Amino acid sequence: MTQLLQGRNAIVTGAGRGLGRSHALELARHGARVMINDKGADQPGSEAQAVVDAIRAAGGQACAHGADVTDPEQVRAMTQSAIDQWGRVDILVNNAGVLRDKSFAKMSLEEFRLVMEVHLMGSVHCTHAVWNAMREQNYGRIVMTTSSSGLYGNFGQSNYAAAKMALVGLMQTLALEGERYGVRVNCLAPTAATAMTEGLLDPQALDMLSPASVSPALIALVAENAPNRTILMAGAGSFEQANITMTHGICLNEAELSASALIGRLDEVSDRENESVPATGFDQLRHEIAKAQACRQSGTPEAQAIQARRAP
Repeated sequence: MTQLLQGRNAIVTGAGRGLGRSHALELARHGARVMINDKGADQPGSEAQAVVDAIRAAGGQACAHGADVTDPEQVRAMTQSAIDQWGRVDILVNNAGVLRDKSFAKMSLEEFRLVMEVHLMGSVHCTHAVWNAMREQNYGRIVMTTSSSGLYGNFGQSNYAAAKMALVGLMQTLALEGERYGVRVNCLAPTAATAMTEGLLDPQALDMLSPASVSPALIALVAENAPNRTILMAGAGSFEQANITMTHGICLNEAELSASALIGRLDEVSDRENESVPATGFDQLRHEIAKAQACRQSGTPEAQAIQARRAP
């Protein structure tokens, strides 16, 4: 096997089991030194320590750290520990997560906030802790773990979906801010049988959805030639890319600008022919101004109506 990450140093959160464990093992197989983060990792016989032992038994280098990702001070201490041992951090995999699934009507604000704290703020804390060091060394690879629940919604997961879609927005902006410094930021949307999916899938599907079938996508997002600002989906050995798109839409000129006119043409607004993937948030503004200018200058019936109304 070609080792794509020889000499690189990685931190993987929530790496004691499930996807995080699989990611850590795959990173190590490709030559990376890996810090296994999990709550309770510092305790003898912990799941995180078992991952460390497995990596070392295979000839790799690893250590464990029990930082709680919701505590920024603990996260900073974890990052400094990695730097003290290995000199730098090249890769951060934000994987730690929890579930508190309920319909929104039955969900407490505490249950909503907890999921946001672990998934979203946990990723913010870890990313913030490595960000400036990665910029200064002109190299970094950061992966946010998003989900199809965030991208497309899922009944009973409003808290989880909100956090996972927020991570996409975080990735989109950090990918732009980090690009000039060699820091590439991407999202992974996995489908895998883990502790978080117990009881949700039938045994045959669970057999297909091993975490190991997802981790090659993780390597693709942290390798030397990794993309930037990509939402890579993975499950059961299948891989896809998700995009946040914008339809071409319509333009209502001054003669017809009204809610009633818009409601009557919503089907045209939603038509996906010629849709685009904006490069930045400003692309919406540019697109709308260009359409409005074209509408007013094209000699269309709408433009002619405006001219007629303005004629003396």
